[in-house]
Order: sequence, then C-alpha cells, then structure tokens
Amino acid sequence: MSNGNKRWWALGLIALAQFIVIMDTSIIGVALPRMQADLGFSPENLSWVFNAYVVAFGGLLLLGGRLSDLFGARRMFTAGWLILLVGSAAAGLADGVAVELAARAVQGAGAALIAPSALTLLMTLFGAEPRELTRALALYGAAAPAGGTAGVFLGGVITEYVSWPWVFYINIPIALLAVLATPVLMPSGGARRGSLDVAGALTVTVGLGAAVFAIVRAPEVGWTSSQTWLALAGAVAALVAFVVIQAARREPLMRLSIFRTPNLAAANVAQLLLGAAWIPMWFYLNLYLQQVLGYSAFPSGAALLPMTVLIMVGMIALAPKAINRFGPKPMVVTGLAVLAAGLGWLALIRPDGTFVADVLPASLVAALGMSLAFIPSLGTAISSARPEEGGLASGIVNTSYQVGSALGLAAMTAVAASYGAGQLGDVPALTDGYSAVFIGASVVAAAGAVITGITLRTAAPRPETVAAETPESTDRASAR
Repeated sequence: MSNGNKRWWALGLIALAQFIVIMDTSIIGVALPRMQADLGFSPENLSWVFNAYVVAFGGLLLLGGRLSDLFGARRMFTAGWLILLVGSAAAGLADGVAVELAARAVQGAGAALIAPSALTLLMTLFGAEPRELTRALALYGAAAPAGGTAGVFLGGVITEYVSWPWVFYINIPIALLAVLATPVLMPSGGARRGSLDVAGALTVTVGLGAAVFAIVRAPEVGWTSSQTWLALAGAVAALVAFVVIQAARREPLMRLSIFRTPNLAAANVAQLLLGAAWIPMWFYLNLYLQQVLGYSAFPSGAALLPMTVLIMVGMIALAPKAINRFGPKPMVVTGLAVLAAGLGWLALIRPDGTFVADVLPASLVAALGMSLAFIPSLGTAISSARPEEGGLASGIVNTSYQVGSALGLAAMTAVAASYGAGQLGDVPALTDGYSAVFIGASVVAAAGAVITGITLRTAAPRPETVAAETPESTDRASAR
C-alpha cells in the first residue's frame, strides 16, 4: 500500500470514528420502549439512556484532547475504541437500570477520547496540504449526518428483527477492526514531555459535565427548579476554579491565551451556534413527522434521507469548491444565513401538512446551509491552533458543538412546551410548538451569521486560496 493510499484509508477510519460517535446518540431511539420494559426504567429515567452518553461525552472532551497532545493521538484513538468496546458490551449485557446507565457513560468516555484524537490525526495526515485538508474535512464532516440517519435506520431494523442489545453489540466488531487497523494506518505521533494538570482536568470535567447535566435535565424538572439551579451553580463554580487553576499553572490543561489566537474563538462560537440551531431542528422535525404527520419511526428516518444525502454531497462536492473560490469566512456566514432561511421556511408547517409541501423543500435549504457552514468553521477552529495543541483545539471545537447542541435543544424544548407541544394528541398545539422551535432555531442561526461576519478574520480570496488558511497567512493578507 502506497503512502498516498494509506493516508486515504486512514481517513476512512477517522470518518468511521465520527460516524460511530454520532450513530451511538441516535441508534437507541427506537429501542427505548423495549429497553424500558426489559430493564425496568421509569418514564422519567428513560431519557438518561441518551443523556448518560451525552453528559460523559461533553464533559470529557477537553480532557480527551489534552491527553491526545500529551500521550499521542494514536494511543488515545486506540484507547477510546477499547473503552467504547467495553461500554458497548456492558450496555448490551446490562440487566438493570444502574448498569445500563453506567455502561452508556463508559461509551461516552470512549467517544470523548476518539473524537479529538481523530481530528488530530486528520490534521497530522493532511494539514501540510491545505487543499487536501479541505477534502479530508469534508469527508469527515459528512460522516456525522450519515451516522445520525444510519442510527435511526439500524436501530429500527435491529430492534424489530433481532433484539435491542444488538444496538450496542454492533459496535464491538467495528471497534475491534479499528483497534487492529490503527497501528497499520495511523502515524505514530509519539508522546511529548509535559505533565497532566490533574486539578484542571478534574474541575473542567466536573464543570462541563454538570453544565451538560443541568441543560439536558432542565426540560424534565423545570428551568426554575432547585435541581437545575444547583447543578448550574456547581458548573459555574467548577469552571471558575478551572480558570483560576489554568492561570496559575506553568503547564495548564488549557492555556487561556489560546483563545487570543486569531479566529479560534470566533470559529468555535460559529460551531456552538451551528449546533444550537441544527440539533433542535433535527430532533423536532422527526417529532413533527411522527406525531403530526403520523409516520412511524422507520419511515420518519427515511424522510430525513434527502436532507442527509444533500448534506453529504454538499460537504464533499460543493463546500470545498466554494471555500476554495470565496474563502472560509464568506462560506460560514452564507451557510448560517441559508440555514436560518431554511429554518424560517420550515416554521410554516401545518397541522394537515404533507412531507412534500411542508418538509422537503425547507429541509433541503436548511441542509444546504449546514453543509456550507460546517466544514470551514471546523477547519478554521482546528488550523488556528499551534500544531502541538491540535488535540486541545479538537477537544475545544467538539465541546463547543456538543454544548451548543445540548443548550439549543434544552432551550427549544422549553419554547416548544410554552407553545403547547407537551399536549400529546393535540395536533394543532404540537404544530404550533414545533413551528416556534424552528423560528427560535432560525434566530440562533441568523445570530451566528451576524456574529461570524463581525468576528471572523479573512484574507482576500485568490483563485488558489484554500479553506484551511493558517492564521499567519490571514494576518499577512490583512496587513497588506
């Protein structure tokens, strides 16, 4: 196998990692009722089959990125797959609620090692050739919507024709394949000298975990409940302690000055707002299809396929060419604006609507916006950091998107409930609630376009310009 082919096979494995990390959030949806019956979940606790994974994943991403920098991305990539394997086996074998939730948290911890190390390996393999980096990021980005939609399909098929434990067991052969292929395909990238900031790691993990916990649980217990406010207060206290520790340490987990790096903070804000707009749309569009239009789980997943296909084609074929022609900043701004327009159109859904008239055209516009904005904002966030901090930058951008997704979904859940979407069976009230969600998500995306337009720096586009410009080239162009 030539070195060139080997790099693209390695990219395939990196894309597979992104696919699995996202698939594991959606594959359990159809299986939840049977898991509830077999394991004895209460209706209130059932959502934690999803939340346990999200809280662990979001809370540990920064630590995963730092470990990747200190001990080598390939080591952490392998370790993440092994942890995911153990968690998946335990989740499938679980015979009670506590074991199931603990196993899902272990899966989330594995994903928190896989995601930042995968991006670091991608930058190591393709970072020297900006044009190839754009193509690599496009393939990596397209794996996320593919994983989300595949999870809905596979979850339905496996639950219907096999049994629910196999929604977890399916990870085991994939993880074994990844562990065996990693030493062959991935660059070694040895460990570098440095100490692990244990206090910083502990406080940021607790802080992020508590924040995600509070956000995902707030719609269930109420935003004004003491549980929500105590969790948020604990999150703030832990994150303040983290900042104090980082300012005092010579070798911090995350140097605070990293956010002064040109474009890094702006690109992360774009990713946060992108997640906050996109994930609520995806979640509530599925509910509209099922609870208003009357689709069952599997057909509703099929109804999302046109949107998923457009995102993949847009990220792989359209976005790299557009970024090459216009540069990353115009594409992030345009993508967020187009996403806002698609979401605004989607808000026109009707109680007696149809898929072709009410869902398909608006969802395709939203998908086009997502495909244009995601790759340039992701590439800018990662390429802005120092090479030795690639894992940390990957952890930060993953955290931004995940926290934005959780915050956006929690906020839009409150919006939906305030407009009557909690009244199951009341189709007009459900439609009003979901329409309000799409309006709210549209406002978030539009705000992202404005903020990105103001804060993101850019160089004057040239025909040979590529998506992943370095901060240095951007600064030189600005100086001219």
